[in-house]
Amino acid sequence: MEDDVSLFPEEEMDDGPILDNYCEDIGRLKEPEFEIEAVPQEAESDAALECCRPEEGQNTGAEKTKTETADRDRTQALHLRRDLNRLHTVREEKDLFIQKTRGELRACRQRIELVTRQQAVVAAEISQQKEANNIAAVGRLQATHSRLCTELEKERDLESNITSTLKENENAMWHIEILEGQMDAARKALREEEAAEGRRLQAQAAERLCKEKAAFRKAERNQLLRIRKSMHVQKEHGLRHQKLVEDAQKNHKIAVKFLKASLGRIREQEQKEEMESREHLKRRMDAVLALKNNITTNRETLRKFQAWGQARAELAEQKAQVEKEAILAQGGDAFKQLFHQHRRQELEAQTRAFEEEQKQRRLEIVSRLWKEEAEKNKRKKQLPPAQTANRLTLRDKTWCYVADFCDGLVTTAPLYPLDTEYSVHPKASQLLQAISSESMQSDPGALTNPEEETLAVPEISGLWKEDYKPYQVPKEDVDRKPVGGTKMDKDILAHTMERLRSGVVHKQVVSGREFKGCPFNSKPELIHFKDFDIGKVYKKKITLINTTYTINYCKLVGVEEHLRDFIHIDFNPPGPMSAGMSCEVLVTFKPMINKDLEGNVSFLAQTGGFSVPLKCSTKKCSLSLDKNLIDFGSYVVGETASRVITLTNIGGLGTWYKFQPTSESCEQATSLNTSSLFIYEDKNLYDKVIMPSVSENLFEASESPPMETGKTDSKEPEEGCHAESEGVTMTTIMEMPHSEDEVEIQLGEVTEGEIGPFSSIKVPIIFTPIIPGEVQTKFKVVFKNPQCPTLYFRVIGIAIDVPVWVPKPNVDLKICMYDRLYQDSVLVHTRSKAALRLRFEVCKELRAHMELLPKTGYIQALSSYSVQLKFLPRHTLSEDAGKYFDKESRVLEAPMTIWVADQIRPVEFIVHAIVTTSDLEISPSEVDFGYCTIYEAIKTNVTLHNHSLLPQEFGFVGLPKFVDIQPSDGFGTILPLESLRLDVIFQPTKAKEYSFELVCKSEINREFKLSCRAVGVHPPLELSHYQIKFAATALYDTSVSTLYVINSHLSMNSLTHSVPRIGSQDVAPVGPTSFEFLLPLDSPITISPSVGTVLPGKRCLVQVAFQPVLPEELVCQEALQVLRKEAEAKPSFKDTVTQKRDLRRQSIPSMRLQNQERQFQVSTSPNPELQKQELKASSEEFQAAQAALARAFKGKFDKFVVPCVVASGDIKDRKETETMSFSPQNTLYLELWCPTVAPSIVVTSDKGKTVFNFGDVAVGHRSIKKISIQNISPEDLAVEFSVLNPNGPFVLLNPFNKLPMGETQVLGLSFSPRESILAQETLDIITKRGTLTLTLLGTGVASVIICSIEGDILNMGYVIARESVSSTFKLQNHSSLPIKFSMRLDSLSCTRREDRQQLPRFLVSDQRTNVVGTQNYNGQSVFSVVPVEGVIDPGRSQDFTVTFSPDHESLYFSDRLQVVLFDKRISHQILLKGAAREHMMFVEGGDPLDVPVESLTVIPAFDLEHREGEPHEGGQPALLLCPCPCTLHPCTPLPSQAHPPASEAEKLKSILVTLEYLQLDTHTPAPPATRELQVGCIRTSQLSPKKSVEFSLDSVSALQHKGFTVEPSRGFVERGQTKTISISWMPTADFEPDHPLMVSALLLLRGDVKETYKVLLVAQVVTGP
Repeated sequence: MEDDVSLFPEEEMDDGPILDNYCEDIGRLKEPEFEIEAVPQEAESDAALECCRPEEGQNTGAEKTKTETADRDRTQALHLRRDLNRLHTVREEKDLFIQKTRGELRACRQRIELVTRQQAVVAAEISQQKEANNIAAVGRLQATHSRLCTELEKERDLESNITSTLKENENAMWHIEILEGQMDAARKALREEEAAEGRRLQAQAAERLCKEKAAFRKAERNQLLRIRKSMHVQKEHGLRHQKLVEDAQKNHKIAVKFLKASLGRIREQEQKEEMESREHLKRRMDAVLALKNNITTNRETLRKFQAWGQARAELAEQKAQVEKEAILAQGGDAFKQLFHQHRRQELEAQTRAFEEEQKQRRLEIVSRLWKEEAEKNKRKKQLPPAQTANRLTLRDKTWCYVADFCDGLVTTAPLYPLDTEYSVHPKASQLLQAISSESMQSDPGALTNPEEETLAVPEISGLWKEDYKPYQVPKEDVDRKPVGGTKMDKDILAHTMERLRSGVVHKQVVSGREFKGCPFNSKPELIHFKDFDIGKVYKKKITLINTTYTINYCKLVGVEEHLRDFIHIDFNPPGPMSAGMSCEVLVTFKPMINKDLEGNVSFLAQTGGFSVPLKCSTKKCSLSLDKNLIDFGSYVVGETASRVITLTNIGGLGTWYKFQPTSESCEQATSLNTSSLFIYEDKNLYDKVIMPSVSENLFEASESPPMETGKTDSKEPEEGCHAESEGVTMTTIMEMPHSEDEVEIQLGEVTEGEIGPFSSIKVPIIFTPIIPGEVQTKFKVVFKNPQCPTLYFRVIGIAIDVPVWVPKPNVDLKICMYDRLYQDSVLVHTRSKAALRLRFEVCKELRAHMELLPKTGYIQALSSYSVQLKFLPRHTLSEDAGKYFDKESRVLEAPMTIWVADQIRPVEFIVHAIVTTSDLEISPSEVDFGYCTIYEAIKTNVTLHNHSLLPQEFGFVGLPKFVDIQPSDGFGTILPLESLRLDVIFQPTKAKEYSFELVCKSEINREFKLSCRAVGVHPPLELSHYQIKFAATALYDTSVSTLYVINSHLSMNSLTHSVPRIGSQDVAPVGPTSFEFLLPLDSPITISPSVGTVLPGKRCLVQVAFQPVLPEELVCQEALQVLRKEAEAKPSFKDTVTQKRDLRRQSIPSMRLQNQERQFQVSTSPNPELQKQELKASSEEFQAAQAALARAFKGKFDKFVVPCVVASGDIKDRKETETMSFSPQNTLYLELWCPTVAPSIVVTSDKGKTVFNFGDVAVGHRSIKKISIQNISPEDLAVEFSVLNPNGPFVLLNPFNKLPMGETQVLGLSFSPRESILAQETLDIITKRGTLTLTLLGTGVASVIICSIEGDILNMGYVIARESVSSTFKLQNHSSLPIKFSMRLDSLSCTRREDRQQLPRFLVSDQRTNVVGTQNYNGQSVFSVVPVEGVIDPGRSQDFTVTFSPDHESLYFSDRLQVVLFDKRISHQILLKGAAREHMMFVEGGDPLDVPVESLTVIPAFDLEHREGEPHEGGQPALLLCPCPCTLHPCTPLPSQAHPPASEAEKLKSILVTLEYLQLDTHTPAPPATRELQVGCIRTSQLSPKKSVEFSLDSVSALQHKGFTVEPSRGFVERGQTKTISISWMPTADFEPDHPLMVSALLLLRGDVKETYKVLLVAQVVTGP
């Protein structure tokens, strides 16, 4: 393989892809993965058995080496095959590339030739234009010449590059061929190996086929066995299924019976639940109603508390100010002392919070212990005594509790109810109830103090994790016995265990009754060591009583593991005990740790085991209050009442306590946050604002049933929102007072101290009402012991005011307007049992605006009295009210006083009102509409502003007919401080000056005026329509509408009708009136005519066309963006993978060529800036961008107002430089509504362009274009096409009548010009949604060929027979298209054979023309032309050579040469003529005496000797035939020479010359009649003794006598020349006009032979042409 690689040339090894891939394959072979994959399966099996058979190791190694060698050979063969295939592929690609390069080289050379010809033509034109002194054309042609030179240089450079590339690729191709030749041997070897491998594979396939057949037979046998087995199983399954179906039917009958019973019970239960739900719903409705009533009653109380809190805050502030002034007066630092005082209060608050936290934690521990004990008792009742050993010990529970506490999982749960064993401790149960009722839910995370964190670490990691779960024995392993045990062993073991158990515990059956239950009862049932001290010893005795039916035994088992260090049991088994007998057990407890312990003392009786619970509890504080609510009831202001609350400690541990008030905000934060840990306390904490949810209704709800309480709590946020909306600021119900005189509910003298164990303390509560209303205060009892929770209780009382009061202390009149009367009634109540005199007083500042009626009155006992309040605010209220009125917010707070007789303190209430104005402002206040015609309406905007805080209804009333106000006709409601925009529309009815006022009235009948003025104009012209609404028009479609401009001004009499005028000015003159429509710039509107003149009483038709188009700037921007993207995409490289693949497939020279081409493309790419300048509407980029934007168009609506100016006079009478004097006041306005939509059908081909240019097409040819049309509308469209010009060059090939939605149809259009013309037509594709216009362009270019032959006859002259002569002519292409031509001779046409079968022309009566004359006898064409076909480039010419080659003598050789263009059209028909003679002389002229058709008979031969003048035998002269071989008849001798000599008759040839003398006037002689004869000498290449021809005419004198004149009568003619013999005749005097004159003369020619011609002259006189 290495030798094969060395055959590659160096370039291919360095740069070619073959060597790279080969190296990659060799590297891949060296990888271990490849080696592993190459190892066959047999080798793996041999390696597995190698350890078992070491003696076969060498053989196995040899086989392995052989296998690896075979694999390596196969791999090398595979690589060789791949390299050969790759080399073949490279050769094919290289060959294809060379062919393409050669084609490009040919095309390049053709372009060079074309450019060279164009350059020559341009140079010729430059010289012509220079001679014509056309400088502009010379400059243009020079620019063209320079451009052609540049193109020629580029093409030559490209030719050199292509040539070099072609050479390099040919060299590479040679290298590849050499390489293939070198690898032929390897290829042959590879083929042989492939054949051998194929034979080997066939052998393996045959062997594998045998194995597969054996395996197949075995599989068939197995399948047969499986089928038999499945049939047997299926049969058993069918029997089992039948049995199951029968059982299921029986069970179904039983289930139906039970289902009916169950359904009956379910229905009864549903009815019961429905009744309960109804009752529950009723209770909830009652609770909601009660809650609503409570909220209503408490709202007034909250307002009182607000005033009370404000007063207290003011007093506190005054006291703080007094203290500060006192400190300053003493010379101290007030700020420092206040700061220290503040810090001291914070420390005290922190201390109290810490103590409360400790008490809370103790409370939680106690509650948890009680809970655990209750759970233990509950489990003890549920589980049998034998299962008590599986319960957790107290130590385990304690550790679990500690772990849960550290992880934050401890929560305070409600206590379980106490069992019967705790009924002997009523105080303890009461304490627990008190604790549960006063305890609070705390946050477990907040109870963890960083200083008290437990640092204990578990002995085994993972045991304290939350997700740790102890191992549970799987259910399948429960019954597992030792390994190897059989079913018999298990039965024996179970039987043995049952016998052992039956020996200890057995059932007790007496009189057929089996005893069940605990065999012994314990008195007491619980062994409880309470309030123990460490180090002391405690003993207790319990009595065990036999409760079974007969004798029983009792044995001590022991205590639990965690109690053995502290508990000792003394028990002497008494032996058999009869029923009802008892024995004593002494329990000794020696505490070593201060910790609660729980457990059981286990005993074993004959009927089973039992246990007695044991509990040891440390000393604790158990504190409670005897009541949670103290209600003082109602007391009059100034009285004092006292109540006592008792604090009881039923625990064995004393603590320090303190009574202090708390705020509702503190309580709410504590209860909601479930945490009693405070970081600090501030004295302002109790002064914060709280929600109304903590008002007194909350305390009332606590005494209500639970359902009502829950509903009250649920309604608290809603009530809070309502109170907040009313602007009521809620303060705390109770705060820490700063003065003893300001507190209504306070504690007694003893508020703190020490409470001992099992003792109680009484604390007095004093109620001193100050402000009328309900008062409530909440107190708390804090303890120094952190395990004791804080206890709370409430104190409420009602302070009763004086006998007379007002239930509504605040009278709210809402929002009031100035100068409007507002009334309300104020109700006064009395609780006095005697009648009282009342005097109502208004403050003196508001007496001019407010009044209470009556001013004095008497209220009866225990009744009410109503007084009338009248409020009429004046505009001077802001000045009169003073401090009671806020000018900014315009809020009035007026205090009213009710004086009661014999009462010092008056009753006050406050009147609230917001006073606002009722002004409406119209801006602007004046409106000038200007000039307005009677055919239009002018709209202006005015703003109506409401300065009031109340909404007002308004309306414009009394509007004149020519004014309208919108919206809602000028009526509506304006909101507070709102501004409304109104449209005032003015449309005059006649020409005059208008001045009027518009009145706007409000709902309180206030008027606001708007002044308006305008000038009405009656223009002399009018429009038939002032508004045109176009239908939805697609882009580039056109909608047309018509209107008339009417001149109805016929008379200036203003009394009979309205006349045109401007306001009150003079009447416009009667006469022609001109108009002009002024279109907006860049509008899609076209008006035709836009300027015109209308005579009086006439009208002018005007067409308005709407053709929406896209803005040119937008289209240019889109086109430039597309160009920019294309320019950016051109130099971008391809993907990396594709680039690498191309690099592998191409050689270095081809890559270099591609790089050069890419650089050339980048360098010649157009600049976007230049494109922006050169981008035009006709460019392809512009049209493509236009089509793309049209497809994405979303539609729009435009409204245009086109002014039409009017001027008197005819516009034709004006000069070109003079403009019409249009009047701006007489301007008419035309409103156009122009909706634009996207086109329904679009062009999808050719980038969406709608202009199709067929380009230059030769006349008579056809060019076809295919256009794709797509329906983008949401429906199917019926399609119609406009009619193209039937005589035009454009034809629609495949019209269709329907275009489904979303589909595309292809239109075929052809352009077939019949003449040279620049054609343009439009094809309209019409649908109901719009019209798509296609513009068709094409240029018909006529194939203008100019022939250099004049008259289209080419006469080749006389030629010696069997010689040839040539003549040239030129065809020049004067068109702009290259022309393909072909030359056709009629003698060679396919119809020539048919034409020759017809009779000659002289034998038939038709007048057909036979242009093909005498032809050669040898079958070759007489005439030939070169070239026969080709292409003539524009502006070029082509030379043609016509050769005349006759093979015999004849005067009528002829043919027709047709110049056929594009194999279709005949451009020129050239008649070819020629004559052949056997000798060098000839005579032409005279009248024809024969026909130009060859005879069908054989021409008789005659002896040439008789031509010398010798007579025939017999002495008779022979008749001479016509010199033409086609002559059918001999010439008839003349009468005057009836018997000529025999020698002359042999050689005479007749020539007839007819002379006609034209005699028009007898008095004026006419010119003589003249004819000519041509005597010529043929130029020949044959050797001849004579170089010229001599001619002579005899009898000249006789001819002159007859009036004939011959000049010359004799002479010589050189070769190739002719001489003219002129014969003229003038009638002689004796000539008779009735008889023609006939004279003959002999013409003798001497050349290589001598010939004699008899010239017959026939003369006659004619009088007319």
